[in-house]
Amino acid sequence: MRRRNGVPLGAPGSLRNMFHRALGATSFAGFWRYWNPIFGYVLARYVHAPLQRFVPTPVSVVITFAVCGALHDLVTAAVRGSAAFLFTPWFVFLGIGVVIGSALSLDLRALPWLGRATVHLAYLGTCLAAAIALRRFAGLP
Repeated sequence: MRRRNGVPLGAPGSLRNMFHRALGATSFAGFWRYWNPIFGYVLARYVHAPLQRFVPTPVSVVITFAVCGALHDLVTAAVRGSAAFLFTPWFVFLGIGVVIGSALSLDLRALPWLGRATVHLAYLGTCLAAAIALRRFAGLP
């Protein structure tokens, strides 16, 4: 936690640092390095790293995001009592964004913090809109 957010887990300012560093990251991959560092570490260690032994890195990135989305969908289904199937496609689109951003060497360093935050929020929103459109296209509620 300290390495990612600059403060120990549960310390005052931890959540604020996570948001500030994630939204101010210089790439989509950088955004995810700062976002929810504990969950990100678990996914990197137990999903992404093992997958990399069998598939190319871009594929393992997208699959890791799909697993993350599926876990979010499972929690949502447990709370709601019915499946939502929103997070899995949303996170697949987010993973594809990371792969494309890395392939294109996306670098937001020249933008001020607010510009980088705007790009990241647009990335999240666009991927969410695509997931919602996919759900509607598939006829899901």
